Amino acid sequence: MTVKTVGLDLAKDVFQVHGISENGRVIFKKTIRRAKLLTFFETLPRCTVGMEACGSAHYWGRELRKLGHDVRLMPAFYVKPYVKRGKTDAVDAEAICEAVRRPSMRFVEIKSKDQQAFLTVHRTRDLVVRQRTQVVNTIRSILREFGHVLPTGVEAVNRFSQSHMDGDQLDMPELANGILGTLCYQLLGLNARIDGYTQLIKRHALLDANCRRLTRIPGVGPITASAMVATIGDGHQFRTGRDLAAWLGLTPRNKSSGGKQKLGKITKMGDRYLRKLLVVGMTSRALQAKTHPERADRWTANILVQKPFRLATIAMANKSARVIWAILTKKQNYRQPVA
Repeated sequence: MTVKTVGLDLAKDVFQVHGISENGRVIFKKTIRRAKLLTFFETLPRCTVGMEACGSAHYWGRELRKLGHDVRLMPAFYVKPYVKRGKTDAVDAEAICEAVRRPSMRFVEIKSKDQQAFLTVHRTRDLVVRQRTQVVNTIRSILREFGHVLPTGVEAVNRFSQSHMDGDQLDMPELANGILGTLCYQLLGLNARIDGYTQLIKRHALLDANCRRLTRIPGVGPITASAMVATIGDGHQFRTGRDLAAWLGLTPRNKSSGGKQKLGKITKMGDRYLRKLLVVGMTSRALQAKTHPERADRWTANILVQKPFRLATIAMANKSARVIWAILTKKQNYRQPVA
């Protein structure tokens, strides 16, 4: 019999494959070493290969597509219901093989090398920002132990760190001052790294046509635009703008039953990094609308009056996600809403 569908359970060194025919009969179940995986698929006829969208999945998806196979990536969350009793690589490969054949299954678009390359810049910058937050909190806690309280905000800690490195030390034990100096030096280095990554992202956003279109949306800067394009590409894997907003976790959780509709908080599913960028950008936009109401469009002004502030910013992020989808799929520029 001819293999029609293959379930591939990814790993570091040993992979599990599960192949079935068109009528669902099992043809093979085997484990394959990493070095021999491509050679194995070269011997197979063109077939559908299902994988979970996890680490290295996009790399293997690109490689198997070069061999002519129809590769489909699926969220691991959607594959889990097809796992039978027990948890082994063979059971997971069988579940993947079963899930990829479902007509209602949702698939993940395979990213290109350029997309993954630039996502590494965003991931690295996000890591350094979190490290800076940890260092800032540590500096504040040390100073508070000796009775010194800094004003709110990162800039206050940056100014203190620079003055401490210039020799303006506080009345503290020499050992504590030495440790504080090490943390201040580390903080200034992290700031320089963040600035470097930010400038790199901004230059990339200026060179990409889709990023330039997205930066014209109020509240969407070059970092958000670059991360969005690098993650979803042209957006055609989503049927509507609402699908993109739902994938980002910006739609309310539906708990309806018995004909009664009950909507809860947002689901917070999907890409947390993109959701955070959109919400932060819309928060800045909302604060600007409160400070300068003459610059705000009517929809933004109305929702800020009718809803609590945080609820309004989430709604603005939801709408911005839909606008982003429309701009990417239709290749059109942002048009300011008519008053």
